[in-house]
Amino acid sequence: MELHDVWFVLIAVLWTGYFFLEGFDFGVGILTKLLARDRPEKRVLINTIGPVWDGNEVWLLSAGGATFAAFPEWYATLFSGFYLPLLLILVCLIVRGVAFEYRVKRPEENWQRNWEHAIFWTSLLPAFLWGVAFGNIVHGVKIDRNFEYVGTLWDLFNPYALLGGLVTLTLFTFHGAVFTALKTVGDIRERARKLASGVGLVAAVLALLFLLWTQVDSGDGKSLVALVVAVAALVAALVANQAGREGWSFALSGVTIVAAVAMLFLTLFPNVMPSSLNENWSLTVTNASSSPYTLRIMTWCAAIATPLVMLYQGWTYWVFRKRIGTQHLAADAAH
Repeated sequence: MELHDVWFVLIAVLWTGYFFLEGFDFGVGILTKLLARDRPEKRVLINTIGPVWDGNEVWLLSAGGATFAAFPEWYATLFSGFYLPLLLILVCLIVRGVAFEYRVKRPEENWQRNWEHAIFWTSLLPAFLWGVAFGNIVHGVKIDRNFEYVGTLWDLFNPYALLGGLVTLTLFTFHGAVFTALKTVGDIRERARKLASGVGLVAAVLALLFLLWTQVDSGDGKSLVALVVAVAALVAALVANQAGREGWSFALSGVTIVAAVAMLFLTLFPNVMPSSLNENWSLTVTNASSSPYTLRIMTWCAAIATPLVMLYQGWTYWVFRKRIGTQHLAADAAH
């Protein structure tokens, strides 16, 4: 296997890790409006992801940095063609981080309510737009012979990409609801399980349609296996959730995300960004990659740094593994 193939796989792994981890905290952010009944319950939801949300975003930074260094042509075409949607995602992530930190800096109700609105919308919009972006990457966009995007903003909001956005939105919300049930106690835990059942059914239908469309459009035997695993895991996650086995349900919803993202990258390879105008103008792992020397240096750096980051993040999850509820909030934090 050539180094550019290795880095395609590594970038796929980084995006998979990002969607697995950031997916549930996007879902929890959305649930602050859909599930929480009062301010203490919103505080509980935010506390479930408080110690980990910023660490989850490391996977996005790593995926973006790896794409820039390993496949500069891919990075340039992607960020120039998808500039406005990616800028909106970036703004949402910045505002979201500020909202988590500043929400409790002042006791006024309007102050806290406004930041809660920000948490909801800056969780919902990226959850939808990431699906739109990857839908376009897999389906193909208007790239000319110079590897430049020549379409418009509205070309990105085609039916396939919009369906992809709805899939990530509902799937992340389900993932977040199961995570909430896993991390909380009492009434909020039961309501999270009930909400997960409803959202999960919608996500299952949408995901099946999207993955079947992808398979028919550009799939092969390997992607078909990933499709079957994704659908089977999602059904099993719904069954486990119904049975009150939140740990299994969360693990299986994670398997769904991993298998679905794997399927997208399997159908994409060896392209990294197909051209809908002419397949000969598509960006591939060969014509979009950096020099072999650059890829060798990156491989050594990744081999040293990646295990350390994963160990530290795993330790964080272990330390903050206990369930919480409104009864665990300090008196001055229960607002």
